[in-house]
Amino acid sequence: MLVIALLLLLSLWDPVSPRPRCASGPACDPRHRRDAGGRGGVYEHLGGAPRHRKLYCATKYHLLIHPNGKIDGSLDENNPLSIMEITAVDVGVVAIKGLFSGRYLAMNDKGRLYASEVFNKECEFVERIHELGYNTYASRHHSTEHPAAPGGGGSSKRRASAKRQWYVSINGKGRPRRGFKTRSTDKASLFLPRVLGNKDHEMVKRLRESPGPHHHAHHHSRRAERRRRRHRAGKGWA
Repeated sequence: MLVIALLLLLSLWDPVSPRPRCASGPACDPRHRRDAGGRGGVYEHLGGAPRHRKLYCATKYHLLIHPNGKIDGSLDENNPLSIMEITAVDVGVVAIKGLFSGRYLAMNDKGRLYASEVFNKECEFVERIHELGYNTYASRHHSTEHPAAPGGGGSSKRRASAKRQWYVSINGKGRPRRGFKTRSTDKASLFLPRVLGNKDHEMVKRLRESPGPHHHAHHHSRRAERRRRRHRAGKGWA
């Protein structure tokens, strides 16, 4: 029994890795938070380690996190900016980081999605699994609070329903929707976490071998911006 207990303790041990900057000052890599039971590291119910995935929206766009702070979607499944590192920060709560941009997905108090350079509370999203394998990601700290019913009557369940969550959402044009306009049942709020393919693994391998970790992302972002400008110029947009 003692040998089994020692083996279990060794299986839970996780070496400390460098932690990214945190908005509050000290290092606070979400992978090193502790849950209510006092266990260190990541959470077993979300795979036990940071997951590399692509978030494919039901509107057929892949979620992108840009180095310049922009969030949108792309129909290009080989875009490196679509490769995410999803890490548990609490039970059912995750942080989503663009592997190539080095930024975290975040939602502010106006319901706008943006890419944060540092991890903060706006980078925390409640992850829930829905039908057909799709997930939703709701802001943990921002939502719509409806006023309580007059007289304060009703059950606690009814009072809880007065709070409407704000979801990560990409519309049919690849643009993010404001959180307060979303619903969990909206097609634009449903995401399928796709495992990486061979091309994706090759890009990740080159990223790790590259002396400049964000070189590929910046290069791709500049090319995409030039294409958008040419497209606007061709249509005579201002």
